[in-house]
Amino acid sequence: MTLNPIRPWRNVMRRKSRQIMVGRVPIGGDAPISVQTMTNTDSADVKATLAQVIAAANAGADIVRISTPDQAATQALREIVRESPVPIVADIHFHHRRAIEAAEAGAACLRINPGNIGDAQRVREVVKAARDNGCSIRIGVNAGSLERHLLEKYGEPCPEAMVESGLDHIKLLQDNDFHEFKISVKASDVFLAAAAYQQLAEVTDAPIHLGITEAGGLRTGTVKSAVGLGNLLWAGIGDTIRVSLSADPVEEVKVGFEILKALGLRTRGVQIISCPSCARQGFDVIKTVEALEQRLEHVRTPISLSIIGCVVNGPGEALLTDVGFTGGGAGSGMVYLAGKQAHKLGNAEMIDEIVKLVEARAALIDAEKP
Repeated sequence: MTLNPIRPWRNVMRRKSRQIMVGRVPIGGDAPISVQTMTNTDSADVKATLAQVIAAANAGADIVRISTPDQAATQALREIVRESPVPIVADIHFHHRRAIEAAEAGAACLRINPGNIGDAQRVREVVKAARDNGCSIRIGVNAGSLERHLLEKYGEPCPEAMVESGLDHIKLLQDNDFHEFKISVKASDVFLAAAAYQQLAEVTDAPIHLGITEAGGLRTGTVKSAVGLGNLLWAGIGDTIRVSLSADPVEEVKVGFEILKALGLRTRGVQIISCPSCARQGFDVIKTVEALEQRLEHVRTPISLSIIGCVVNGPGEALLTDVGFTGGGAGSGMVYLAGKQAHKLGNAEMIDEIVKLVEARAALIDAEKP
């Protein structure tokens, strides 16, 4: 949970779940909500896939998933895992041998649908490989690929069908005395996904992987994911998230972190508070914010920065941020540090100076850490 005794209306009471490990990353319990993404390169291309994994990790990804559809992919996985800075999840469908190969190659987790990898014996073989190699499992239920008997029973994908599918898969693992698993019930429909996750959270203590699957392109998918995941996270549901976008995996990581940051569930990098701008602005707010977002991408220390075009809300916002700048007209504005007026600054030097101030503040925060 987040705890804010001064502003209790900001608290998020997280659902209690048991904890598992994905490599060195704890999932569930009181662990921070982790951010995941998935590569979209040819998985057999070690160089290209590893480059994407590293880029995602640099953007803040805690875990990266890689599709392993064939033997060439699982063979490449061994080298990728060895060089990866973050735990790797192997995405498996239909072929139980790929799951066994991925576990032996060092995958930290297998994303499987136990119902589509074969009979009970094959499930036992996969579970044994996971157990022998210290590998956890994610049960991945998707509204678009529900079992035929559930579609016949319910008539269409619905929350009840998705949760029943998930519980059936949980039983397959528990029957093999395997408990190191998390579960997801994804849908591209926000209402369906939210309802399924809400029902799932009431019937299992397994860690929950959140996602709105196939959400769309960068803008559309960001909005859908923010609505769906934000609603669930605010209700305390979710232990790890993946934002599914038809975009660069780095963008998925950025959006995931912004959702968590908006709810106070994770902090990383610079959080810019800026106005939409209007005729009162004392400088070009939009271009300034665009430039600062790019110039400050390298800062990982949690720090807040307010960029406000005029004095209507500028001083008030600056009181609550580490660094602030408020437009005041006549080609200059006021700099605020730790909520207090510091000095005037000309618009022409504003971006360079703000970057220096944020870097200096970040260094000070880092130096004060135990």
